[in-house]
Amino acid sequence: MALVPTTQPSSDAPLFAEVDMGGDSSAPIVRATVVQASTVFYDTAATLDKAERLLAEAAGHGSQLVVFPEAFVGGYPRGSNFGVSIGFRTSKGREEFRKYHASAIDVPGPEVDRLAAMAGKYKLYLVMGVIERDGYTLYCTILFFDSQGQYLGKHRKLMPTAMERIVWGFGDGSTIPVIDTPIGKIGGAICWENRMPLLRTAMYGKGVEIYCAPTADARNTWQATITHIALEGSCFVLSANQFCRRKDYPPPPEYVFAGTEEELTPDSVVCAGGSAIISPLGTVLAGPNFDGEALISADLDLGDIPRAKFDFDVVGHYSRPEVLSLTVKDHPTNAVTFTSATAKIEDSHK
Repeated sequence: MALVPTTQPSSDAPLFAEVDMGGDSSAPIVRATVVQASTVFYDTAATLDKAERLLAEAAGHGSQLVVFPEAFVGGYPRGSNFGVSIGFRTSKGREEFRKYHASAIDVPGPEVDRLAAMAGKYKLYLVMGVIERDGYTLYCTILFFDSQGQYLGKHRKLMPTAMERIVWGFGDGSTIPVIDTPIGKIGGAICWENRMPLLRTAMYGKGVEIYCAPTADARNTWQATITHIALEGSCFVLSANQFCRRKDYPPPPEYVFAGTEEELTPDSVVCAGGSAIISPLGTVLAGPNFDGEALISADLDLGDIPRAKFDFDVVGHYSRPEVLSLTVKDHPTNAVTFTSATAKIEDSHK
């Protein structure tokens, strides 16, 4: 805070000097980028090569945090029905799943190691959308890495939408991290699970400041969703979506967009992007971009978080815990638990 210099006051001059209530110079500024680009479908190695090129470019622009779209590594199977109808599967659909499963990655695994190395090489925080392979079940997941090349954790999509439930498993409460970093508290939720009020509340309760929202939704209504989250949570929202043309997927008959294939040309846009960055005050800082593949960047003034929470702190002064409360079951859920180790310990004490 600085006083504005004044001259000797005249008889009609104000008694006190005007005070400059300028921005808090101690609040850090974080350069953030959301990536709007397509997967190299069915080619995970080539997709990772593309990710590194994009990271190098973002680092060259000074980015400290880079967020990739939903399912960037492994691919979003847009338009595919995997040969499924109720009570019926096809051999072609089973083969599609085999190939999709082969494109997914293990966590931990060599692809995760490479992503960590990329984050360390370019000295930035990385949030990456992947298809995670856990045995023969697939999860839509986002991975978090720090600028030292360390893997920080993951979030598995809690509730796949519509046909996604055919190919993706459901996450649980053990993978809803909000990670405290030198550039802010970073968390994330994927696509339409961002419309789940209780999930958002859990993240607000953990103090999320930079809310990453990888998505596959390019509709205008998505902009209302991410703007609402920014205002509701008094947080920055970074939404990254793929921009894809038909030619970014394998050609028919290897890959078919069910119901629309005959209407598409190689250059037809099948996902139009709409990636954007929103401030805690609801201001659009960058985007939405519907024009093509792009790096969309903005400077995040973390001082905007307390400025916004002055009006509305959703789990603070604006909460009513004596009326409304949320309990989050944040333990892992497993189908099989082996008790043999416990039994051996008990036997040794008899």
